[in-house]
Amino acid sequence: MTEYLSDVDREYCLLICLSIRNTITALEVVSIGTLDAALVTPREVFKSAILSNSASIILAHSHPSGDTTPSKEDMELTERVKNAGEILGIELLDHIIVADGKHFSLRENGLM
Repeated sequence: MTEYLSDVDREYCLLICLSIRNTITALEVVSIGTLDAALVTPREVFKSAILSNSASIILAHSHPSGDTTPSKEDMELTERVKNAGEILGIELLDHIIVADGKHFSLRENGLM
């Protein structure tokens, strides 16, 4: 994801849809936002996941500011998507923030 999101000039949110064997079934741009915000809802996230018969998903989005630190809004989105996924039976494996060739995994850092 670092390759796709490092040089963007606004917030992009991508969805990686995975099969039961963790092979990619779809890669979708969920939202293209502004310099410091992107509107993302569980509805947009899970539409592609359901249509591609996904067992799990990974969210990734850019921070054009260059700072990979998750915002309060990033944490809230992660929780909403995780909860919606539990209801639908589609697990959120990770939420990754990308900026300036670096990334921050909420899962690796114990934030989900």
